[in-house]
Amino acid sequence: MTIITQQHAKELLSKVLKFSKADECECNLESKVGGNIRYARNTVSTSGQESDLILIVQSTFGKRTGTATINEFDNASLEKVVRRSEELAKLAPENEEFMPVFAPQKYTKANTYFESTAAVTPEDRAQAAFDSIEPSKKNKLIAAGFLEDAVEMSAIMNSKGLFAYNTATEVDFSVTIRTEDGKGSGWASGNYSDVKLLDTAKLSSIAIQKSKGSADAKEMEPGKYTVILEPAASVDLLQNMMRAFDQRSADEGRSFLSNKAAEGEDAPKNKLGQKMFDERVHIYSDPQHAIAPSAPFAGNGYPLNKIDWIKDGTIKNMPNSPYWAKHTKREYIPSNRNIIMSGGDQSLEDMIKSTRRGVLVTRLWYIRALDPQTLLYTGLTRDGTFYIENGKIKYPIKNFRFNESPIIMLNNIEALGEPQRIEGSMIPPMKIRDFTFSSLSDAV
Repeated sequence: MTIITQQHAKELLSKVLKFSKADECECNLESKVGGNIRYARNTVSTSGQESDLILIVQSTFGKRTGTATINEFDNASLEKVVRRSEELAKLAPENEEFMPVFAPQKYTKANTYFESTAAVTPEDRAQAAFDSIEPSKKNKLIAAGFLEDAVEMSAIMNSKGLFAYNTATEVDFSVTIRTEDGKGSGWASGNYSDVKLLDTAKLSSIAIQKSKGSADAKEMEPGKYTVILEPAASVDLLQNMMRAFDQRSADEGRSFLSNKAAEGEDAPKNKLGQKMFDERVHIYSDPQHAIAPSAPFAGNGYPLNKIDWIKDGTIKNMPNSPYWAKHTKREYIPSNRNIIMSGGDQSLEDMIKSTRRGVLVTRLWYIRALDPQTLLYTGLTRDGTFYIENGKIKYPIKNFRFNESPIIMLNNIEALGEPQRIEGSMIPPMKIRDFTFSSLSDAV
């Protein structure tokens, strides 16, 4: 199966809408074509290719809505899925927060598709795996990795005439390299729209260095330390924070952005416009970003444009739903698909050199929420945690459990580096003071 063209998508969705008898109908077409390769113990274990095309039909009568999906595209199947969505709509309870679908919109041109990634072959994946496995073998280390590339298509059309279409490419690579005795572990990853930016040999050399350097880790007392967080160590905390930016949750008192001090009906219910972070903190979304682009429209077809969430440490915008925007008489602001955090001009080496006593963290994992009101999270370091003394990495240390909030973290910034793409976002390495490690972990 290949990704269907914009014209084909328009013709198919137009055909679906002709079957509709509902007051409103919205159709989404989602497609993915790609491949992957996996290896463990320095040997390829699996490889494969996948392709899928799904049609989602949403029908509405009054305030009753039903949704059905199908992956068959003959005329009888198309009519069947429309009728099924209409049947479900008639059975559904009324949605008091129902909002109509959008009229036609204008979109900026997306920069999400790269032919280089779409053209990746099984031989290319095998070479990428070889470039990671071979140096691991030469260093008497054990590598396990996964590479996946894909072309994705999304299209939306509704009964008011809205139509949106986008194709995007992405390649993800990660590798864990351990010593033969399992006492040292290193990790690295790459995530790009353009596969030309991916160098599995270079990333594996980073994991090799950390694997060798993290063997025979020493214990350190838990406590508050200056930490240097590589992008993989902070991306999940930042993404969790941005997912909690919803205006409604704040207005209803369920969020760290709720204005608890508000008194009276006219008092602001959220912290929009308030300074909450270090003034160097600038987090925004931009579908047109050169390295981490995203589709120029949300799942409901509403346009996405560049928008600041935090600027100079101040809350600038909060996403909401069409209903909540109307209810609170505010502009509708959909959630964006990428997070871009501005950085600084310090390299990771510069941060290490300027640290008298601290901890370098490769990444965090097993992160769990403790308190949504303060965004307190807990989790563990892994795959390379190192003690820094007088500007040099002194020795590897055992992993820690941390208890920390990104709110506190972004108020304790000492330095920022150049943002790097990870998980579809752009995150800088950060030097943070007083990061809380609560206990030790024996895991490597």
